[in-house]
Amino acid sequence: MRGTARKIAHITGRRRDKAVEVKIGVQYAPREIVLESGQSVEEVERLVSDALSGKTQLLSLQDEKGRKVLVPTDRLAYVEIGEPTVRKVGFGTL
Repeated sequence: MRGTARKIAHITGRRRDKAVEVKIGVQYAPREIVLESGQSVEEVERLVSDALSGKTQLLSLQDEKGRKVLVPTDRLAYVEIGEPTVRKVGFGTL
């Protein structure tokens, strides 16, 4: 099973140990949308830039589980893109 997961991660080009945290503020919504995406920081930034420049009417991002988040660009309040986080497994020194 482990080999299969590695093959799938290699084929899709995603690494499970790195994720970009994205926080999206939506106008008139009491809570922000928070997701971890397997997309790169540059790719998320390009998608946000395209949405804000009017090239698309929806900001479309995909989380690590393959779910899509769609937000109308005219309702975007802010987008915060975090650095890739490295997930640590096991015990170690801090």
